Amino acid sequence: MLLERDEVNPDKQDNNGRTPLGSAAWNGHLEVVKRLLERDEVNPDKPQNDGRTPLWCAAYNGHEGVAKMLLERDEVNPDKPANGGRTPLRCAAWNGHAGVVKMLLERDEVTPDKLDNDGPTPLSYAASNGYAAVAEILLARDDVDPGKPDEVGQTPLRLATRHGHTAVVALLLRGGPLSVI
Repeated sequence: MLLERDEVNPDKQDNNGRTPLGSAAWNGHLEVVKRLLERDEVNPDKPQNDGRTPLWCAAYNGHEGVAKMLLERDEVNPDKPANGGRTPLRCAAWNGHAGVVKMLLERDEVTPDKLDNDGPTPLSYAASNGYAAVAEILLARDDVDPGKPDEVGQTPLRLATRHGHTAVVALLLRGGPLSVI
């Protein structure tokens, strides 16, 4: 009903720069996202004050349906970092959201081996947190260096061994999927 009213701006930001679309994406409200994206005045790639876009929010929380809907839009930059250099791929890898990682990597604009401002790559984050499924997806790509160190010289293998993530260690040592072990 609110979207039918002329005086309602569906892309209005609050004091922190959050939009209705960003809030719906953060919380995974697929039907609300769909309705908002039907409106021409809604910018599907509008960042908040901290640089988080609706896709960044969906990727961080693993909302696959919302991420898919946003990734279908040409005007959405799937590699746009928030403040701090954290991309949607980094967020999905950090939180172990393999489905979102796969979707993001289908877009040519995504750089899968990019260091963020904190230093690590998406593979380093997956290794550090023990997300073998995410590590396996990333390691299947030719443009991901499994030995790429962060700003202090820590490699994905160092991070996985430090935290005792055996499945990720096996992936990194074998250089391929778990099924070859």
